[in-house]
Amino acid sequence: MSIDKALFTRADFKCELCGSQENLSAYTVAPKEDEIVICSTCLATIDSPIDNESHWYCLNDSMWSVEPVVQVMAYRIYSKLGKQDQLEMMYMEDDVKAWAKEGLSNESQEPTRDANGTILVEGDSVSIIKDLVVKGANFTAKQGTTVKNIRMVAGDPTHIQGKVNGSTIFIISAFLKKL
Repeated sequence: MSIDKALFTRADFKCELCGSQENLSAYTVAPKEDEIVICSTCLATIDSPIDNESHWYCLNDSMWSVEPVVQVMAYRIYSKLGKQDQLEMMYMEDDVKAWAKEGLSNESQEPTRDANGTILVEGDSVSIIKDLVVKGANFTAKQGTTVKNIRMVAGDPTHIQGKVNGSTIFIISAFLKKL
């Protein structure tokens, strides 16, 4: 796709994600049909960023862009990579974050379910139904412990992420009950 002169100028004549100045094209960010300037390397792995994970270290700079469309793409790529720490650092207006989440394709992934088969979603509170030894943290997560504001693990519907005893841990969803 050819690049509009105003878009190319906004991008400072380089890829808005990694800063490369070679093999540039316009990339449409659905569903708002807004565009960014992107290089061929970013374009090749944007749908499956795990294939070239080291390339995406460039997002540490571009995630701070003042352009909402660039923030949306950084958010989507970090989500696909499972980079929760970077996602938490990003500041986005509510409408921009909604746009970013809207474009993530989670339809093909099975929903995360608790021990009773109830679907869990990001932000739910759950209770641990069995004592669980936490590897590497030298403690046991006791039965009945409440884990608030859980997070989903990208690409793995059998696990969630949450804080127990001040430590962020991964927990198999079959050992949880939604509150």
